[in-house]
Amino acid sequence: MKFLEFTFLQNDVRHWLLAILVAALSFATLRLTLNLLRNSMKRLAEKTKTILDDLLIHVLGKTRLFFIVLVSLYIGARFLTLSPRVDHFLRAVTILTLIIQTAVWGHAAINFLVETFSRRRKDIDPATRTTISAMGFIGRLILWSLLLLLALDNLGFDVTALITGLGIGGIAVALAVQNILSDLFASLSIVLDKPFVIGDFIIIDGYMGVVEHIGLKTTRVRSISGEQLVFANSDLLNSRIRNYKRMYERRVVTTVGVTYETPIDKLEKIPAIIREILASIETVRLDRVHFKSLGDFALIYEIVYYVLSPDYKVYIEAEQKLNLELVRRFREEGIEFAYPTQTLFVQPLHSSPGQGSGTGPAQTPRSS
Repeated sequence: MKFLEFTFLQNDVRHWLLAILVAALSFATLRLTLNLLRNSMKRLAEKTKTILDDLLIHVLGKTRLFFIVLVSLYIGARFLTLSPRVDHFLRAVTILTLIIQTAVWGHAAINFLVETFSRRRKDIDPATRTTISAMGFIGRLILWSLLLLLALDNLGFDVTALITGLGIGGIAVALAVQNILSDLFASLSIVLDKPFVIGDFIIIDGYMGVVEHIGLKTTRVRSISGEQLVFANSDLLNSRIRNYKRMYERRVVTTVGVTYETPIDKLEKIPAIIREILASIETVRLDRVHFKSLGDFALIYEIVYYVLSPDYKVYIEAEQKLNLELVRRFREEGIEFAYPTQTLFVQPLHSSPGQGSGTGPAQTPRSS
């Protein structure tokens, strides 16, 4: 039994065997507990509709083997007599391993939540996917930053001085990339405030098209002529945006001009004709028809009506029906449309006694 009394690194063989046995049992217990917990959660997940159990299953599946091994070795080492330096080193390695495993768990949880909510909001609100992705990126950045600082503190670094230095350096970096950061925060503003979403038809400073993509730096719009327009997000926030997708109905103001020679009874009949035409078009709602003004070459009628759909095709179809019916009804009634013309009235001038004949304009004597 002298073999059991052999001493190595301040511990005899008995203590080494005990430590190895405890480490092996700890490894087996941790693996078994992990598998039982995952299987129980899977059975529970089949009976529920919440994502919490699915999240736990996904996170537990990211448990790394090296984490279980190092934790088991640390538990077994508690049964050994170790020097302060070795004990400190082993404790530091275990804590660092725990920090890394926590980072893996947190990263997996954030990715799971981002993918789940993005998939659920894909058809309801596509722009929300960009918001969720951006928030997931920020969450991962914060998670790894905090755990990195915690790991450095555990390794003996002066975290306070490091944070101060990073703060000063961060200001310098922010000044250098302020345009990129401006677009990034503008992207967050767009996806959170939602002035438009993917699929909306918008007009920005004369450029128009359907929103295809809202990114972290740029927004892409497919124009009606086919090409893709790319806007910086910060430029979009500084522009006047007209969103036609959110228009519930379209207000249309148009005018019709007839000639000055049109009889008065025909002029009085024109509003009724226009009302009858618009009443026959199912997609519009009449607001008003008025004899508005005496134009330079026409008598002007103003027509205001609403198209009951924001679709441009519905609007242009209604406008076409109105114009065709106006042409047909005016021809039936003998009413002529006016167009830019000028009529020159020439009055002959007669010579007066004592004056020679001339063709200049007649003068009317004025009394003072």
